[in-house]
Amino acid sequence: MFASRPGVETASAGLAPDAEEPCSAELVEWADIIFVMERAHRARLQRRFRAQLKRARVICLDIPDDYAFMQPELVALLEKKVGPFLRG
Repeated sequence: MFASRPGVETASAGLAPDAEEPCSAELVEWADIIFVMERAHRARLQRRFRAQLKRARVICLDIPDDYAFMQPELVALLEKKVGPFLRG
């Protein structure tokens, strides 16, 4: 949802075993900022990719991961919480 912003490159990946696009060590190393929805996601990311998280900043959005894909309420929350990090 943020891919069209100037100067921003995005990728989306999941930590669940059945994620459509699984998170990888290469993706973690590529990232400058990693946004996670819940604290449990941050802990899982840190356990699985500790060695690759040397440079990326991990930000927990504290949004329950129980919304449908692109649900309007989720989009509004993401814009509110992620948007400021992409402005500057």
